[in-house]
Amino acid sequence: MTDRPILFSAPMVLALLAGTKFQTRRVLNPQPEHLQVYDWKGKRLHDSEYRHWCWKGHVGADNWDDITKQLSPFLPYAVGDRLYVREAWRTSMAYDDISPSDMGGEEPIQYIADSAVETFGWRGVAVPGRFRQGMHMPRWASRLTLTVAEVRVQRLQDITEADAIAEGTECLAPPSGTFAGGWRVYGTPPEAGGMWSSARDSYHNLWDTLNADRGYSWAEDPWIVAVTFSVIKQNIDQVKP
Repeated sequence: MTDRPILFSAPMVLALLAGTKFQTRRVLNPQPEHLQVYDWKGKRLHDSEYRHWCWKGHVGADNWDDITKQLSPFLPYAVGDRLYVREAWRTSMAYDDISPSDMGGEEPIQYIADSAVETFGWRGVAVPGRFRQGMHMPRWASRLTLTVAEVRVQRLQDITEADAIAEGTECLAPPSGTFAGGWRVYGTPPEAGGMWSSARDSYHNLWDTLNADRGYSWAEDPWIVAVTFSVIKQNIDQVKP
């Protein structure tokens, strides 16, 4: 069992808090590399370059159905791991010049996703300070802990409708009769209107808002690690191992 941080965007933090998010997908880095296999005389042994693959120096047979088992010793997540959630935050303006690593754990924290405040015993009047990226949130300031229950390696587009719902995509209009339901359009203001007809389409949209600019768009269909977890609404150091 390993403790490690995991970063979430504001909409996904809200889904964790609401109890609607139990999965997350992360790009497998680096992506598995397909290899052509030759014998010692230079003759190619297979007609297809997809017969073998290499990931972090580990070469495996072309059996993608078993890829999770083959790669599990090398993955960043494992069943039983505890993940402390990092999210966008700020503290009091009085601490704006102090780096997170120099904070002692008594500073008040405001969580950007829902504006909730945790004082950590601080008694002063907290004037909101500057915005801070979630990647810089200290462990002691995290308010959510995830316990990993399952890890899968798959292509991004292998996600099912049930998986997309478990990812915490927001349902704006529940299914009724012949109406399939309506799901949030991410990356646009709510007043812009519009809904997706499936959670999977909504997740496709959400994924691209977070990852397309990084070169891992939905259309690229990258290899990902799909992590299923339970959520505990406490700091990781308040949770019994």
